[in-house]
Amino acid sequence: MKRKKSVARCGLLLAALIAGVSLSLSFGMAPSSARAGGDAGLISKKSPYSVKVTLDRLEAVLKEKGFTIALRWNHAARAKGVGMALRPTELLLFGNPKVGTHFFTSQQTAGIDLPMKALAWEDENGQVWLTYNDPAFIARRHGITDRDPVVAKMTGALKKFTDAAVAPTAK
Repeated sequence: MKRKKSVARCGLLLAALIAGVSLSLSFGMAPSSARAGGDAGLISKKSPYSVKVTLDRLEAVLKEKGFTIALRWNHAARAKGVGMALRPTELLLFGNPKVGTHFFTSQQTAGIDLPMKALAWEDENGQVWLTYNDPAFIARRHGITDRDPVVAKMTGALKKFTDAAVAPTAK
């Protein structure tokens, strides 16, 4: 009888552990490697620069290509302003209506995900990442099936821009 109760308790503990891990992954509390990649429609690239310099570099590339910078938001500074500590984390909102509007003319709900966003952030090991939303994921999320050339163009452009932002400088 004691053995059956012990086995049942172990089964319950194992189920609770699995449920807890599943919930933590669902709410973005996965280990750094999963946060940096994963399958949540995010593309992340390691940066050899600080958070500020990484976003400065991306912003410069985007401006050079004629994109509008809608907002630059320093999450760490805002957190400090309310007495909370946060590792360096900055968000950039940017867009190009010549491209993004094609998403809206297919599904206006895409407006919740546009303009595009890029997040430069430092993980608990001091590694800086540049993360952005995958345009193909945005298209799938909103059921946009009639804009494949636009999705491909956005995907390629963002790859080039973010690669340039995190590319090491030649010495």
